[in-house]
Amino acid sequence: MDFGHILITGGAGFVGSNLALLLKRSFANVRVTALDNLKRRGGELNLSRLDASGIGFIHGDVRNPEDLANASEFDLLIDCSAEPAVAAGTTGSPMYVLNTNLIGTINCLEAARARGAAVLFLSTSRVYPMGVVNALRYQEAETRFAWDGNDDVPGFSARGIAEDFPLDGARSFYGASKLACELVLREYVHSYGLPALVNRCGVIAGPWQMGKVEQGVVTLWVACHEFGKPLRYIGFGGQGKQVRDLLHVEDLFDLLVLQMQRPSDWDGRAYNVGGGLDISVSLRELTGLCESATAKSISIDAEPRTSDVDVRLYITDAARARRDFAWSPQRGVEQIVNDTCQWVRDHRDRLEPILG
Repeated sequence: MDFGHILITGGAGFVGSNLALLLKRSFANVRVTALDNLKRRGGELNLSRLDASGIGFIHGDVRNPEDLANASEFDLLIDCSAEPAVAAGTTGSPMYVLNTNLIGTINCLEAARARGAAVLFLSTSRVYPMGVVNALRYQEAETRFAWDGNDDVPGFSARGIAEDFPLDGARSFYGASKLACELVLREYVHSYGLPALVNRCGVIAGPWQMGKVEQGVVTLWVACHEFGKPLRYIGFGGQGKQVRDLLHVEDLFDLLVLQMQRPSDWDGRAYNVGGGLDISVSLRELTGLCESATAKSISIDAEPRTSDVDVRLYITDAARARRDFAWSPQRGVEQIVNDTCQWVRDHRDRLEPILG
């Protein structure tokens, strides 16, 4: 596919801005435009980076179709816009997360359809239901929980969770909104021939992520160590043994470039995208890595109670993406932590009011 103009929604956020800058750096002749409502604090710091790289910016909201109409003709829309907090909507009204994630993506799909453009949709591993994931048998080791890999569940093995893992069950308003987007996207593919791909991403990490308790755990952990702020191990007994696999944002970009070279695959199919077991870490292990990177230790309290939307373990089985695109993540957990730590130190004065 020939992408002369790429529009990235959520383009001032962590993933969107990194993809925009990497695309412009790698493909100088491609026009890149970022659209963002700048709701999440820290997004404004990316505007000067985008501008310096010749990336256009539209201050707009995907919930408003007129804002998308302000973008000139584009060939590819990368939908990174989202309310990313898994607990969003669990107290009070869920309307913001549903309007942003579902209605916003529908507006993106319609804008792409009207222009004959392709869509790359960044979905989430949270489309898989919490109850089924938490029911998988596990063992407790010194620093982490680990699956024993013996459950007879489709899409599950010792490698982790693959695309055919069961989808029946509750998954949070965040996860439900993303899965609903995937279903609507497939209808656009079927009815209009819209070229589209779905990447179900796990924990994406790296520099320029404005980490908070609800999202961006690696940045949160690094920043609290660097700035001397306390943390808590929350849930599953408060031991910090829950595990996620990580994906450096530059490894996600590497996959995106390979996907752009395979137009025959843009038929609405979904890929699980993550670092897998080799690039996984528990909170307790992440603490040790942050202590090494920052040469600092901090107080970490325990809160044993587990949130209704949390999962003990999640590891991505990305075998389909590895096979189809000859792709594999190249940046491990230690590099992710060190890259994030260096970024925090390089921009300490600007980041401490936000992250500290």
